[in-house]
Amino acid sequence: MCTPELWLSVLMSDYYLLLILSAFPSTINSSLLKMYLYEYNNHKEIQILQYTRKRNLPFSHVNTTTSAAHSVAKIINLKTTYCRGDQLDILLEVRDYLGHRKQYGGDFLRARISSPNLMAGASGQMTDFNNGTYLVSFTLFWVGKVSVSLLLIHPSEGASALWKARNKGYDKVIFMGQFANGTYPIFSDCGLLLNTSAELCQYLDHRDQEAFYCVKPQQASCDALTHMKTRSSGISYLSLKEKNLLHKRLWGFEPITVSQCNNVETVREKCQIGMKSPIPSGYSLQGKWNPAFCKLTQLSNVDVINDCLKGKLIYLMGDSTLRQWMDYFSRLVKTLKYFDHHGSGPFKKYILLDPERHIHIQWKKHGHPFVTNQLYSLKNNEYITREIDRVAGDRNTAIVITLGHFRLFPVHIFIRRVINIQRAIRRLLLRSPDTKVILKAENIREMHNEAEQVGDFHGNIQYLIMRDIFRDLNVGIIDAWDMTIAYDSRILHPPNSVIENQINMFLNYIC
Repeated sequence: MCTPELWLSVLMSDYYLLLILSAFPSTINSSLLKMYLYEYNNHKEIQILQYTRKRNLPFSHVNTTTSAAHSVAKIINLKTTYCRGDQLDILLEVRDYLGHRKQYGGDFLRARISSPNLMAGASGQMTDFNNGTYLVSFTLFWVGKVSVSLLLIHPSEGASALWKARNKGYDKVIFMGQFANGTYPIFSDCGLLLNTSAELCQYLDHRDQEAFYCVKPQQASCDALTHMKTRSSGISYLSLKEKNLLHKRLWGFEPITVSQCNNVETVREKCQIGMKSPIPSGYSLQGKWNPAFCKLTQLSNVDVINDCLKGKLIYLMGDSTLRQWMDYFSRLVKTLKYFDHHGSGPFKKYILLDPERHIHIQWKKHGHPFVTNQLYSLKNNEYITREIDRVAGDRNTAIVITLGHFRLFPVHIFIRRVINIQRAIRRLLLRSPDTKVILKAENIREMHNEAEQVGDFHGNIQYLIMRDIFRDLNVGIIDAWDMTIAYDSRILHPPNSVIENQINMFLNYIC
């Protein structure tokens, strides 16, 4: 972990930066930490921080942890009439089970407004004052009866335990590499880091400081690695007392009524690459996504979509949540047909072609770590950075990037990957500035999933890291994190109604 006393010139003086800094092992190449701080220092006011210990919130008894039942949440300046576009503020004062107000923040909370009969929803913006109080702010985007919910996903002590557990090791997942050896395959242990004295096969990207290893089989060459699959090791770094903290509690409020009043809707500019996406980034209404920062055209007519896609070369790079786009495109545009790329399994490269309109759409999974219990091929395996480097780029080329599969590993693995991708995008835009690059954020996931392994606490930190590292790039943002909160989808692979709105925003960016 970080050295006992760490003075850093950095930009963010909040809880999340302290968490991130604590995740860098003392053994890591210092250039990665310098890269991370450099990227941040380009964005905000530089401050001096003294960080002398790990983020650690020990507790002797559950009674000293956050209790939703004892905490107090109240609407500030409650009004009898609200108008569309007004702001609704809630002050939350968290208390422990003994009724004492807590003196620090760090609780993992989620805020949402909704009108189910209107198929409407939006997230709220959370401000942590780090003294046991929070300000939750909502924009009242639509007219009607609006319900307000505030969810305590993990108390601060549980969040602290999850953070420490995430960054303790690489062994929550077991990678099994398959090596070719004549007529039968040989399996061997692999991973981002292997604690063994055995001879290792090293798969290194020296420029980007990416590394993957396998124990060298006795009867196969390191070059014969062809496939991979994973399984859970069952290892947990949480104590039973800490696991009991990972509960969820909901605060409810009386619905409020929002009227149109005399408010005139602001005419916004068409959604374009390079626009800054706020938090919240938008809202759903009648099932359609409405960005808060730009005007979105609903592209539902197939002829219009075909005209938009005509002559386009589209690269989808990332996880299976982007592979969902391929399935949706193939159902939506009947002239797009799958091209047999001689792969097998659900994680092969997928290509959709329309030769007459010169449309090419491709999905390819990201490089290590890729976590699935299904065997997948490594014969054409590349990190996203190398894929980007091979794209020529022009005004009819678009790239969409998303990163999954990282919640199971120490956060510095994710940080390094994001910085490397950011640098690859900069290189692409230098040689082909008209190329359109879009970043799709992570989706929120199932609430009942293993919080230590893949919980949304880890995903939220990655979401904030991505937003900050890419904030000054000329890219488009599809804020799937915010969208899936608004739609309350809470599933790794959201339904087609959500995918449709993600793709509609993508089409608005490129057409």
